[in-house]
Amino acid sequence: MIAGNFTATDAASSGITLERKTLKALCRRSDLPGLIYLGKWALALVISGYGVYLALGTTWVWLAALIYGTVLSVPVYAMSHETAHGTAFRSRWLNETVMWICALLYLEEPLHRRYTHTNHHTYTWHVGKDSQISDIPMTFPIWLDEVSGFGLIRSHFRILTQLAAARYTETMKSVIPADEFPRLRRNAWCFLGFYVAIGVAIGSGATWLWWFLVLPTLLGRTVMLLFTVIQHVEMAENSPSILNSTRSCKSSPIASFLYLNMENHVEHHLYPQVPFFALPALHRELKDQLPTPDPGFWRTNI
Repeated sequence: MIAGNFTATDAASSGITLERKTLKALCRRSDLPGLIYLGKWALALVISGYGVYLALGTTWVWLAALIYGTVLSVPVYAMSHETAHGTAFRSRWLNETVMWICALLYLEEPLHRRYTHTNHHTYTWHVGKDSQISDIPMTFPIWLDEVSGFGLIRSHFRILTQLAAARYTETMKSVIPADEFPRLRRNAWCFLGFYVAIGVAIGSGATWLWWFLVLPTLLGRTVMLLFTVIQHVEMAENSPSILNSTRSCKSSPIASFLYLNMENHVEHHLYPQVPFFALPALHRELKDQLPTPDPGFWRTNI
């Protein structure tokens, strides 16, 4: 696809090839892997949440909330992302239901996420075109604001209030069809109403919402952002090649589980139609054509 003098960023623009038959097999969608994942994730949440329960009233509750919050927040982001692509499940209703629940916990209106993320794939890391890029040097104070989660929370609530007030930005107008804005506005009001209700409930004595939802989300969001910040930051801008603009990294089995294999981020951008459960197989098919993945989560951030 060509827009003006711009070629969409994908496998073709990056000089990567894959047999059509192999790609078709990798793109095959299924409900089962996603349902199995949800079951394992639910079990991990119960176990880590029980740790918070046991630690209530002690200083250990902060560590327990961090662990539980990581188990909550990283998959919420990853599943919100995967369902925005429509690849988490074969059944559309299941995909959309999970997308809405995860978007609510991620604090971003789901249709806004879907449209801006589609644009991000088409114009990956192109300044002025990629609606998810911020052309600001990643200095240490900016990195600290980024991974603290406060920058993302400010951004999400700014977008929600803009949508609720029908104050659509030029970026929104450029990537979202005009007939979708009434739906986005309605959704934004629903989301803001939900968050206000959570605040009122906590203020009225439902402190379990603070310990099992709000605090873990705030703490776990930092770990989630340490994952996501390495996807493109400090990579080449305005390059037609995904190999220059996007980064994959090595990962542990636990991190791969929480992140839905999205450490294979170059592979994901080359073929975004491949579901999360097939990304390791896609990596094996492409590894001879790709740069060596970064050494790991911590070393890449440092």
